[in-house]
Amino acid sequence: VLVGNMADINLKEVTLIVGVITACYWNSLFCGFVFDDVSAIPDNKDLHPSTPLKTLFQNDFWGTPMSEERSHKSYRPLTVLTFRLNYLFSELKPMSYHLLNMVFHAVVSAIFLKVCKLFLDNKSSVIAAVLFAVHPIHTEAVTGVVGRAELLSSIFFLAAFLSYTKSKGPDNSIEWFLLIIVWTPIALTVFLVAVATLCKEQGVTVVGICCVYEVFIAQGYTLPLLCTAAGQVLHGKGSIPLSMLQTLIKLIVIQSQLPVFTRFDNPAAVSPTPTRQLTFNYLLPVNAWLLLNPSELCCDWTMGTIPLIESFLDIRNLATFAFFCFLGALGIFSLRYPGDSSKTVLMALCLMALPFIPPETGQTLSQLSWVCLSMVILTHALKTLHRNWDWESEYTLFMSALKVNKNNAKLWNNVGHALENEKNFERALKYFLQATHVQPDDIGAHMNVGRTYKNLNRTREAEESYMMAKSLMPQIIPGKKYAARIAPNHLNVYINLANLIRANESRLEEADQLYRQAISMRPDFKQAYISRGELLLKMNKPLKAKEAYLKALELDRNNADLWYNLAIVYIELKESNEALKNFNHALELNPKHKLALFNSAILMQELGEVKLRPEARKRLLNYVSEELQDANGYFNLGMLAMDDKKDTEAEIWMKKAIKLQADFRSALFNLALLYSQTAKELKALPILEELLKYYPDHIKGLILKGDILMNQKKDILGAKKCFEKILDMDPSNVQGKHNLCVVYFEEKDLLKAERCLVETLALAPHEEYIQRHLSIVRDKISSSGFLDHPVFPADDKTSDGEERDKIPTENIEEIRSESRPAQIRKTNGDKKAPHKTTKDIKEIEKKRVAALKRLEEIERILNGE
Repeated sequence: VLVGNMADINLKEVTLIVGVITACYWNSLFCGFVFDDVSAIPDNKDLHPSTPLKTLFQNDFWGTPMSEERSHKSYRPLTVLTFRLNYLFSELKPMSYHLLNMVFHAVVSAIFLKVCKLFLDNKSSVIAAVLFAVHPIHTEAVTGVVGRAELLSSIFFLAAFLSYTKSKGPDNSIEWFLLIIVWTPIALTVFLVAVATLCKEQGVTVVGICCVYEVFIAQGYTLPLLCTAAGQVLHGKGSIPLSMLQTLIKLIVIQSQLPVFTRFDNPAAVSPTPTRQLTFNYLLPVNAWLLLNPSELCCDWTMGTIPLIESFLDIRNLATFAFFCFLGALGIFSLRYPGDSSKTVLMALCLMALPFIPPETGQTLSQLSWVCLSMVILTHALKTLHRNWDWESEYTLFMSALKVNKNNAKLWNNVGHALENEKNFERALKYFLQATHVQPDDIGAHMNVGRTYKNLNRTREAEESYMMAKSLMPQIIPGKKYAARIAPNHLNVYINLANLIRANESRLEEADQLYRQAISMRPDFKQAYISRGELLLKMNKPLKAKEAYLKALELDRNNADLWYNLAIVYIELKESNEALKNFNHALELNPKHKLALFNSAILMQELGEVKLRPEARKRLLNYVSEELQDANGYFNLGMLAMDDKKDTEAEIWMKKAIKLQADFRSALFNLALLYSQTAKELKALPILEELLKYYPDHIKGLILKGDILMNQKKDILGAKKCFEKILDMDPSNVQGKHNLCVVYFEEKDLLKAERCLVETLALAPHEEYIQRHLSIVRDKISSSGFLDHPVFPADDKTSDGEERDKIPTENIEEIRSESRPAQIRKTNGDKKAPHKTTKDIKEIEKKRVAALKRLEEIERILNGE
């Protein structure tokens, strides 16, 4: 019996397999994530530790909930689990993913060797396993990271088959005392079939292999014997043999575990008879030829790669006929005649390994055969090594595919995407346009053209392309549900078109109409609600925006971006506490959500509660750890430190912000202000000079500079220039006007100072400090007898030796958002006049207006393109 000849694989054989795989696939370690890898790994949130493990068993291979219509329905949770383990150890570094794929390929090849030894002699088995290990067609599964699904499924597929071969007792009997011997392997087989299927759907096909093995190998039936037994049962002259009953029971146990699968969309699948049948049958000889001659490999065979066979007169039908004739001859040989050779051929056909197994087993290979086999192995190994380089990047992969197949619009689109990712929009456009020529009704290709035109700032052409894509959408059919007729990604044409035209303020309503049209076609179209919410905020309709985001949350409550968007709406509605709750919810779902970290920290500062400051600081620190080059994070840490009176820390953060962005307006001013508040006014001057170099019209910077020049440097003329420049830009600026009045006072021109203060008071009649300073000037005029000579001696002392009265300049702190006007300022105290009472003096000294810092403008959520 063949099974009795099975030998375990030894260390030398394993070393040989590992060695050839390493030689063929070492260069795959330097490849990145390409093609479907991008969707399955970098874009798949199921890999993140923050995603609950149970989600892996609710979503498809790409991270989309299986319950959603847009799901691909490829259910492979165990494969995704291995990706998650990779992510745990190396996050998104491709090398570890490729290395693990190499390990799995070595395991598959070793198990395949063991399966071969069930039917072949040791030497032939090793040759078959080496051919399997080096065959170029496996680069798609090994070098492409998503090919891990095939690798894992193959491991458990072959393991299930090996387990099944151990499920028969002596003489095929099923006595009760042999139940453990027989049924333990069956139970293990059921488990392994389930695991193989959870790695990739095709794993379930091992059931058919087990069926063929049971009937024709284990039970020893040939086709004549099977026909005889069936005839006897049909004529009532016999009963179902006990061995066959055992087979049925065993296979029913396995089959009862099978899930139901959906069919992959492709052109042939939706074609009428006989086009569908002729095309599908032709695919078999095509794939068989690729096994025998893997010279033209392509990463994608969908769409128009293989033109449909629409007539019986198509010459390609001859290939189909010849293939089935050859297959039939092998089938008749293996089923009609008993013997090890026929059984080996039968299992080879079932396992799709015929190209790897020498046709004559048990005989000594001639020297020529050895030379041929060596050449096949060598050429396959070299082809595999060369093919790996095609997978180095998306551009190299898809360009290699276009060399094989120029009739697949998807390949032209994918080359365009690769160039688009490199910001090479001009070249990308050429490939997208070619895709529309290859397949004019490809909605996605026209969308790609539109998006590229938009990136090139050619809005008119972009809108025309989007309109072309929109015109290809199915028209309204009464009583039909759009959800069943339109691919979800095609509905993005409405989103993209709306996002384009809403840049024009006069077309906001038109954009809203497009969003609503998309929602009417698919009420579960989440992205339409998100994009519409953004637009409604722009249209100053926060309540309607809130409704849109709440509807989107009904569809996806685990989307951190949605909770963040809703927080922005609540900020617009002036409901800060609700906004903070939604920011916190977003961070519960995604602790590294950068916008939520940043803006929730700013909001905490705005709320002004001391207890929130430590958490605000923590979030800003987390933000800058993720965004090391964002000066805004360091600036706001500086502002927080200023609030907490941590001047040294504030100085450090402000300097970091300025180092990253030399022209950071707010950071420059606030660092200067910090110096002025901490008696380091002279250090503030060079900072203000830098600020005014970039922003010559910075009024608050000019006010602060003039204040320091007059009070610290005693540079009255320099201060005067600052205040005069302010009034040239804004004649109604109260602070600039007041401080110019102080300059006149310092110049001892009391009458001009009086007229100036009267004009200033007219601008701000309710400002007490202006009235008070006007009184000081008038008192001085009265006490001096309105003399023409200078009122004060050079030493700034009065005639009785007392220090003269001074009028302070007015200073102001920077707000955090340059787009919002300053409303609060900080004033310096007055020194006492000789005629003021003690009560007046204390009151004057207490009069200081605290500086407020406003919340930085919170940026809107990214658009949904």
